[in-house]
Amino acid sequence: MDLSFSEEQNMLQESVSRLVRDHYSFQRRQQRLEDGEDLWLRFAELGWLAVPFGEDQGGIGGGAVDVGIVMEGIGRALAVEPYLPHMLASQLLARLAPEPLRDRYLSPALSGDCRLALAFIEAGGRYCPWFCATAASESSDGYQINGAKDLVPGGQSADAYLVIARSHGDTRDRQGLSLFLVEREHPGLQVRRLRTNDAAGAVQLTFENLQLDAGARLGDADQVWPELEHTLDLGAVYQAWEAVGAMAALSEVTLDYLKTRKQFGRPLGANQALQHRMVDLFIAVEEARSSALCAALAMDTDDADERRRNVSLSKIAVDRCARLVGQEAVQLHGAMGVTDELSVGHYFKRLTAIIASFGDSEWHARRIHRLDTASLSSSSQPARSQSWN
Repeated sequence: MDLSFSEEQNMLQESVSRLVRDHYSFQRRQQRLEDGEDLWLRFAELGWLAVPFGEDQGGIGGGAVDVGIVMEGIGRALAVEPYLPHMLASQLLARLAPEPLRDRYLSPALSGDCRLALAFIEAGGRYCPWFCATAASESSDGYQINGAKDLVPGGQSADAYLVIARSHGDTRDRQGLSLFLVEREHPGLQVRRLRTNDAAGAVQLTFENLQLDAGARLGDADQVWPELEHTLDLGAVYQAWEAVGAMAALSEVTLDYLKTRKQFGRPLGANQALQHRMVDLFIAVEEARSSALCAALAMDTDDADERRRNVSLSKIAVDRCARLVGQEAVQLHGAMGVTDELSVGHYFKRLTAIIASFGDSEWHARRIHRLDTASLSSSSQPARSQSWN
């Protein structure tokens, strides 16, 4: 199998690299955090917001690998733009929204005029993605939503939210979940900004007798879990590529530091033990890149269990590599590695947040165990039936 990038993907990679190089130095990134400015419209002009959408939708017909190329640049730059939350929400919108909603929101989402965010995390849910206490009760003219979403990444700049709410069943049932589009300015919605450790930002949403008409529902009532699971797997894949970009940049910064920092008249990099540690960082980055690519390719398979397995295996591998690279980089910089003046600590914080997103390694290990158990049970069933006959 040829895993090299196509000509179009190489052009996209060059576009991403050029923008990061010309417009996203660490100092300019810090300035954007203070000023609240971003390059969102620039992202739209370059076509990054339209990468995974079909040409009939105004996109360029790319796939998970193409978005991953952009995400690697996002990770390298520690970009403040909420690219990942917007892409997940807009792809879910494109798959499930009825035509009136899709016509109204998708085109502005691709052009940068409308930002979207996916609201699914609730307090008490831990890493259980189907945990949902927010209730969507049917009313005479639609639905009434009550409850709260504890953490919505990218929600601070979103114009509308795709909200998971329970229209049937108990809080931990996988069935009974529905998806609704709620505009930020809806009178029944309260938005509270949250400050996150990695500076990415998020919001908390509170719904109090929020009234929606039936046309605000995306997809079939009570049946949105399979699509949500696919979207969260996609999020884990995209974020794996972001981690690769952050790890690569962190490894390069650390190598430059060891080459220039002198102790006892010699560069730190002349120490053979430290050279071995840098080799370990290089291997970890390449391992993470291979794992991210494997998971991105798996998103195209029709076998849901194969997709789940590959995404979980990738998540475990990338998290392990991210932890190694982050901790080693901080240690090799010494106490300077945790100061705000250097980029090292900021990369470390972002990698720590990535490790804790879309399920941690333990959750994904249990997921693989469930898949293995189900596979063994199904494969042994025909043997039993044959023996009974």
